[in-house]
Amino acid sequence: MSDISDLIDFDSLLTADERALRGSVRSFVESAIKPNIAGWYEDAVFPLEIVPEMAKLGLLGMHLTGYGCAGRSAVDYGLAAAELEAGDSGLRTFVSVQGSLAMSAIHKHGSEEQKSEWLPAMAKGEAIGCFGLTEPTAGSDPGAMKTFARRDGGDWILNGSKRWIGLASVAKVAIIWAQTEDGVRGFVVPTGTPGFTATPIGPKLSMRASIQCDIELTDVRLPASALLPEAKGLRGPFECLNEARYGIIWGAMGAARDSYLAALAYARERLQFDKPLAGYQLTQAKLVDMALEINKGFLLALHLGRLKDAGALQPHQISVGKLNNCREAIQICRDARAMLGGNGITLDYPPLRHANNLESVRTYEGTDEIHTLILGNKITGIPAFR
Repeated sequence: MSDISDLIDFDSLLTADERALRGSVRSFVESAIKPNIAGWYEDAVFPLEIVPEMAKLGLLGMHLTGYGCAGRSAVDYGLAAAELEAGDSGLRTFVSVQGSLAMSAIHKHGSEEQKSEWLPAMAKGEAIGCFGLTEPTAGSDPGAMKTFARRDGGDWILNGSKRWIGLASVAKVAIIWAQTEDGVRGFVVPTGTPGFTATPIGPKLSMRASIQCDIELTDVRLPASALLPEAKGLRGPFECLNEARYGIIWGAMGAARDSYLAALAYARERLQFDKPLAGYQLTQAKLVDMALEINKGFLLALHLGRLKDAGALQPHQISVGKLNNCREAIQICRDARAMLGGNGITLDYPPLRHANNLESVRTYEGTDEIHTLILGNKITGIPAFR
């Protein structure tokens, strides 16, 4: 956090290396993303040209070790996610899809050949990956997926559909999850394979500077070596989803902080009835409430990050962070927009863009409802999903 939003000396809880990493990502966001994001968002363009810059910063698969990955800590990754999402959720999502989903799937569950073939290129940004789990009729219930992989001699043949798959139309490799006779399995699918088609979804009111796609799989023939050998059942994709959910805990607070700072700067300068908006009690009450939730959200994120680095983070704790921080962040962004008045609906200011993006963020990697039920199950011992 910057000094103006840090009410609790949060920075004292970080190491010098963590603060330096955050500073380098913040500088990148300030120079490469913030001056351009309004145009990218309005034109619904994902800026592929910044991918090599992200790679140079070590942001792609940054929490993975070996194969050209940076091997940074969970806290480092979280701090980077917060800074990226202060620029835009769609650009933090790119790092998440590439590293926490596609690269993590290969790193966690792949063969040595798969890791050596794909991870170094993906860490350099030379190959973009996507993660095909969600389907048109299977979102919160991935066990209901209809995509099926059948054996044909030594090969596999995949048929089915996926929806809301980030980066699929620009990806070189897709991690596709499918039902088989032995349960859900994952496959490494080069996107140039015949029968693989990715179509961007649009128009969108959220995540406009990002790419989400429909995927059609029509008799996609793969060799036996395409199977992720260590991923069996839904635990395989869920382990990757938890990596992405963790990043969201930090990222949402980055969007909230950016919106808060925009509203604060505006309130100090905007005169109404011969006095700055910031001088009114109602305005100060809103700013205080926003700042309190941002500070608490970052504390929660840091605590969970330290647990993750210690190997002690539990899945339900990720739900605590994802549910709380997304819910608070979207309210902060909405309140910040309201403080900007009519000017707040323009792309001259970030809060409404952040709020719109967060509608997607609170939906993917588990909706509010799903995380509520996960926590309800933890508290009561009674699963209420059905």
